[in-house]
Order: sequence, then C-alpha cells, then structure tokens
Amino acid sequence: MTKEEWYKQLFSRLNNSKFRSSFHLKQKDIDYINEKGMETIREHAREFIFKREAPAFIPNDGKQTPTKGHPVFVAQHATATCCRECIRKWHKIQPGKELSRIQQDYLVDVIMTWIQSEVDRYNN
Repeated sequence: MTKEEWYKQLFSRLNNSKFRSSFHLKQKDIDYINEKGMETIREHAREFIFKREAPAFIPNDGKQTPTKGHPVFVAQHATATCCRECIRKWHKIQPGKELSRIQQDYLVDVIMTWIQSEVDRYNN
C-alpha cells in the first residue's frame, strides 16, 4: 500500500468517526498558525510527539495530550495520535516500545496533513 493509499484510507476512517471528526481548528488556532508559520508548527508537533508519545513507558498515557491550547493538540485528537493506545488502534504501532524516528516522523506528518487540510478548509 502506498502512502497516498494509506492516508486516504486513514483519513476516511477518521472522518467517519463521530469523535475524531468533531475536532476542528478555531480562528485563534488559524491565527496562531499564520503568525508562527507551518514549519514552526511542525517543530512543535515533533517536540510534542518526542516528549509525550515516543517513550516506551508513559506514566499518564491517555491523559498526556490536552484537547485545546495548541493547534497540534487539537490535531492529535483528530488524528488519533494523542496517546499510545490510540496510536496502536488507529496507526498499528504497538505500545511498550520507544517510537523510532521513522514512526515519529510518520505521526508528525499525519498531524501536519490534518492541520494543512484544516487551514485549507478555513481559507476557502
């Protein structure tokens, strides 16, 4: 399966989830993205994934990602990259083992793909 096929399938499943599809960026999130730029937002996503999702053991797993306060947090809930259990269920990455750099990059890319689609949706 190609990346495009996987993403199409993944985002279709996410969009069909009542919970996941309920998350959207607000005007203040869009303003923040426009002020900081997408590369800075991508850096924030990398940092959040590295610190909150990448370790093999996360003491507060399931509660480490707020639902608001940063566009990446909203995106993490929309894309099921918010905790290791959601990552296991939606992205087929098993918990209990530190995330590789490739896995971290994949999660960041999923987050940024969703953010870009929200920015595009907001601007149209």
